[in-house]
Amino acid sequence: MDVFESHESEVRSYCRGWPAVFQKASGSRLYDEEDNAFLDFFAGAGTLNYGHNHPLLKEKLLAYLADDNIVHSLDMYTVAKRRFLETFHEVVLAPRGLDYRVQFPGPAGTTAVEAALKLARKYTGRETIVSFTNAFHGMSLGALAVTGNGMKRGGAGIPLGHAVPMPFDNYLDGRTPDFLLFERLLEDSGSGLDAPAAVIVETVQGEGGLNAATPEWLRGLADVCRRHEMLLIVDDVQMGCGRTGPFFSFEQAGIVPDIVCLSKSLSGYGLPFAVTLLKPELDVWEPGEHNGTFRGPNPAFVTATAALEFWNGEGLEKETLAKSEQVEQGLGRIAAAHPEAISGVRGRGLAQGLAFTDPATATKVCAQAFDRRLLMETSGPESEVVKLLPPLTTTPDELDEGLDIIAASVDAVLA
Repeated sequence: MDVFESHESEVRSYCRGWPAVFQKASGSRLYDEEDNAFLDFFAGAGTLNYGHNHPLLKEKLLAYLADDNIVHSLDMYTVAKRRFLETFHEVVLAPRGLDYRVQFPGPAGTTAVEAALKLARKYTGRETIVSFTNAFHGMSLGALAVTGNGMKRGGAGIPLGHAVPMPFDNYLDGRTPDFLLFERLLEDSGSGLDAPAAVIVETVQGEGGLNAATPEWLRGLADVCRRHEMLLIVDDVQMGCGRTGPFFSFEQAGIVPDIVCLSKSLSGYGLPFAVTLLKPELDVWEPGEHNGTFRGPNPAFVTATAALEFWNGEGLEKETLAKSEQVEQGLGRIAAAHPEAISGVRGRGLAQGLAFTDPATATKVCAQAFDRRLLMETSGPESEVVKLLPPLTTTPDELDEGLDIIAASVDAVLA
């Protein structure tokens, strides 16, 4: 590992907690260069919902590349893009009664967020964006301005403005009615809050501690946005593509956002790919007004189109919800065994975790899990949550295996 320490920037992070050099991967397993197998409950921070090197996606990708098809195309028309747009409409949008234009803003979730914020300001003529406590929306400056994490915000090096944070669901432990502060500020001309262009929200705050908004809270937020003529942006970068069960994480609440940001598992194979979905009436862009060199990722179009085959019918959604119950029950047993150290189980779907009263414990548990060949990360403002993001294709037996390792790791740390 001396090569990495000698030549790579100090900004590297995940590798510090996982001191191994990985070489191969298949399904829910990663293999280091000594052929040690690690169960993956990280899944590329939610990028690998269908596991590593899924054979269906790999076959489509290799065949596409072998036939000298287009790889890079900016926003030119290509066969691969057409097939993705047709399939995305037929499999995802039309069955849900959703009418969105698809914008290809660039390769990452943060670029999808930047496009959403920029469009909201252009459409409304307003500047302020409302975000929420413990939100995470990306590391570019616009997305960072609506992110709550103080350490990440501090890395910007400049003031981050034109954004106002509001309390997320249950941030005040139920002591204040939902949106009381928000609505009072909106209605009081002396509050100092400029009329917002939009509100951006995660239905489950993946990096912020696996805080899950209730359907009732999300419906209330949508109502506030409608009454005050603010656009509602749902950042589904990590929780979309089935992570919580349905394809979109907001489906459970029965709301229809004005703008939706998708990335991570959209390509299905770990290839960079993002889209910003917008209602047709919001599509006020001038040609080329928002662009980027890597907004035509044809190999990602190919694997994304193939991955949408998983969403024909309700099979994957039902399987994911059943597995989420398995995980919730397993984590509940671990929490019940250590009530003094674990404050509860957080999250929804296959994005769940254990919240520890002493934040340092979570990092130690993840280290113990690594020693037992399980990869997990921490989450939350103080890294106090042990976070599970297994691939949706992880088998029930593999989930039990991982839960057993977590239980043993917690026991080892607390002993």
